[in-house]
This record gives sequence, C-alpha cells and structure tokens, in this order.
Amino acid sequence: MAFDARRKLILLAAAAGLWAAPASAETLMGALAKAYSHNASLNHARAGVRVTDEGVAIAKSGWRPVIGATAGVTHTSNDGVHINSGSFGVQIQQSLFDGFQTLNSVRTAEARVHASNESLRNTEQDILFNAAAAYVDVLRDRQIAVFRERNLAFLGEQVRAASSRFEVGEGTRTDVAQAQAQQAAAVAQLSAARAQVQVSEAAYLQIVGDRPGRLQGASAASKFLPGSMDQAVTIGLSEHPAIRATLHLVDAAAFAVKAQEGQLLPQVTAQAGVSRSFTDLPGVGGGGTASSGTSSSASVGLNLTVPIYSGGRTSALVRQAKETLGQARIQVDVTSDQIRQAVTAAWTQYLAAQQVVAANRELVSAAQLALNGVSEERNVGQRTTLDVLNAQADVIAAQINVASAERDVVAASYAILSAMGRLSPQRLGLDVAIHDAYEHYDAVKNKWIGTTTPDGR
Repeated sequence: MAFDARRKLILLAAAAGLWAAPASAETLMGALAKAYSHNASLNHARAGVRVTDEGVAIAKSGWRPVIGATAGVTHTSNDGVHINSGSFGVQIQQSLFDGFQTLNSVRTAEARVHASNESLRNTEQDILFNAAAAYVDVLRDRQIAVFRERNLAFLGEQVRAASSRFEVGEGTRTDVAQAQAQQAAAVAQLSAARAQVQVSEAAYLQIVGDRPGRLQGASAASKFLPGSMDQAVTIGLSEHPAIRATLHLVDAAAFAVKAQEGQLLPQVTAQAGVSRSFTDLPGVGGGGTASSGTSSSASVGLNLTVPIYSGGRTSALVRQAKETLGQARIQVDVTSDQIRQAVTAAWTQYLAAQQVVAANRELVSAAQLALNGVSEERNVGQRTTLDVLNAQADVIAAQINVASAERDVVAASYAILSAMGRLSPQRLGLDVAIHDAYEHYDAVKNKWIGTTTPDGR
C-alpha cells in the first residue's frame, strides 16, 4: 500500500512539538492568555455582570425625586362660539420614608453585584481549565496520530517481508494474510486518529479563539499546588469563588426579606407642583373682541399611607423571600460539598496519572525490547509473523497509554487549581490585561441620568 510520506512528516513535526520548543511554537501559558482575552463565553459572562451592575442604580432611584411635566390644549366649538383653553405644569414627588425598602433593595443589588463578580471569576477559571485541557488534548491526539503513522509504516514493511518470504518458500500464505489484516486495521486506526486531531483542534479554536499551530510541550502546574490534598480542600473551601458567590447571594436574600417586610410599614412621600392655565373667550354677542384669562397655582403636600390589608399578597411575598433565603443558605452547603468532591477527585486523578505515566514508560521500554527480540527470533524461524504483529501492537498500545497519561497529569494539575479556586491569570502570571469587573460598576452605581453606557454605546 502506498504511504503518504508528506503527511507522515507533518505529523512527525507536530509530535516533535511535544518535546521541542521552536521559537514560533505556542505555549500553554500563551494559549491561556488568548482564551482569557478572546473567549466568547467569557465575554458573554462579563456582559452579564454589567447587566447586574445596573441593578444598583435602579434600586437607588427609590431615594431620588420623580419629576414630570404635563401640558394640554383644548379647542371647543359650539354654535359658532370658539373657546381655546390649555394648561401646563410641573410636578415633583419625593419619597421620605418607604419602610426601608429602598435601603434594603440597594443592599440586595450590591450583594448581587458581588455575587456576580465572584461567579465571573468562577467562569474565568472554567474557561482557563478548558483551554488547558484543549491544549493538551491537541498534543496527545497529534502524538497518537504519529504513533499510528509509524505503526502503519511498520506493518507495511511486515507485509512486504511476509510476501517476500512466501515467494521464496520460507513463509505461508497465512503469514501474509495476517500481516495484511493488521495493515488494514492500522489504516482504519490512522484515519480515526487523524479525525480525532481535527476534533481536538476545533475544540481548541472554540475555546482559545485561535487555530493551534505548533504547540510547545506542556508540563503540570506542580509549583502552584499545595503539599497535600487536605490543604487543597481547605484552600478550596475558603477561597473558591463559587462559595463566595453563594455567600453573597445569602446576603442578597436576607436584604430581600427586609425589603419585602418594609411593605408592611407606613409610607411617607412629599409632593409639590406648579401649573398655569389659560382660556380664550369670545367677546359679548359673539362679535366683540375676544378676551383671555389665565391662572397659576402651586401646591406642596405630604402623603402618609398606612397599609392595613392587601389581600395577603404582602405576607406571601415576605414568606416567599424567607424561603428563598433558606434555599440560599442550603446552596452554600451544596457548593461546599461540590468543591470538596472536585478537589478530591482532581487530586487522586493527578496522583494516579503520575503513576500510570511511570508504569507505562517502563512498559514501552519492555515492549520495544520484546518486539526486537521477537523479530530476531522470527528471522531464524523460532517465532511467527503473528508473534511479531502482536508484539508491535503491544508497543503501540503502551506508547498511546503514555501519551494519554501525560495529558492526564497536566489536565489534572490544572483541575486541582480550578477546584481550589486558584486558577486565575494573576496566579499563573499570564501576560494579559486583567479584567476589572468593578470598573463598570463604579461608573454606573451613582449615575443619575444618561442612557449612554460607559463604553459609549
């Protein structure tokens, strides 16, 4: 079977990127920086935080006056008599006491902003972990494709050797058929490996925002890890943004209860207004000179509203808010359990992957020695072609296991950081402009007027 030498060279060069570091090769840190800056899902989450920020300005509007203007003109015609009248005025209304509803609504909105920012940090960690996993997936799958290429080349040689021995009477047709069957299987495996490379590269493009070119070898984030799993769990329970977000949501729910209870208290508002009206009247008898009259008025007052019974609606809203608070408190425990489980799983996977790498590297060496020995024995008639093919299959399987385990070591180390809440651009030292979620919040939280967003939209 013809062998695609050009494709082999391309894949060999790609696999060489696992161990070499060409000047133009992308690094794992570089890929993480690109994902942090350009990932669409992360930008979507940042936009969601900006939406939440406006909730504070909306809540603060309850402390501010409401000003409105009215104007009207009326024309009346009755039996040839035409009367024009009109009025215009300005009213202002200011809440003086609303049962602390606005105060607690503002505090609720602020707590939700803090929770939203922590959730954004959690999303950033998820994106960075996904980028790291996509990076090592591409490395692994490219290397597996190279192994499949080498396996196909080896089996092609075995087919030719078996055919040559059969032609001179030293082998059997069965040897040739066995070699050809393994070669056909290797073709299918190579096609699947190449397809998997494309799948991994597509995932990389989606997460990182750039196509993977030459990739430099990746190493585990061991220097960022604590000394034991217990320490990692403790750090995760105290620092993870998902837990901090749920704690802020508990605060928000508590303030929401107080805001609903405020509807049971008296409400005091002040209002003032000025208006002016005019009327144009015809002269006496309908033929004289028209006359007009104007009048002005102004008013100032206080309104006191005491709620007595609202059909049970207010009471139901208070009870509902209290149940929401209870649910938020339970969510803290749920999130803590999830963090503990995630840290434990990632840590055990990390240790197991390290042991698998060491064991499979020894297996590769042993399998290669066995293959060399079986090949020599086959040449002197002590082994069959099938023995050689089986030994080659063992070598390829061991090499693929090493590549997969090396990928798992790196991915698990970043999974530990993510589960601890420490997979951040600051801790990794990424060369990026750190997104400040509070910059937009500070720009809008006290804004009284204006529909233009801080970025000019």
